[in-house]
Amino acid sequence: MFILVGLGFSWVARGYSMGTAAKMGPGYFPFLLGLVLAVLGAVVLLTSLSPKGEQDHLARWDLKTLLWILGSVVLFGLLLKPLGMVLSVFVLVLVSSMASHEFSWKGALLNAVVLVLISLGAFVYGINLQMPVWPAFITG
Repeated sequence: MFILVGLGFSWVARGYSMGTAAKMGPGYFPFLLGLVLAVLGAVVLLTSLSPKGEQDHLARWDLKTLLWILGSVVLFGLLLKPLGMVLSVFVLVLVSSMASHEFSWKGALLNAVVLVLISLGAFVYGINLQMPVWPAFITG
């Protein structure tokens, strides 16, 4: 799959101007990234076919974990506009942390605070993304 997707990206990127390494065109990065993906896919394929490759069996899907993760992302999307980014990211991290088998409130709260700060720094102050940071009832 990686080989096909990588080669597909590289094939489509050929239709764009490549440019040079110093002055990249719109097709330069997708072309090289597609090649890297194809090479990584080939490495994985060859490793899996080698006699030393381990025989792994697929674990059963943990539906509860999947639903916690998907639910947290949907909840984030629904809460972003009314509650703002800070509270939405906080809720996202807390709800998705419930999917972990090693869940602890201390770890989840610490992780939530760190990710809120990183999100603020990257999206609000870093690239000036226009989104509500705080709930409308706080900012007026």
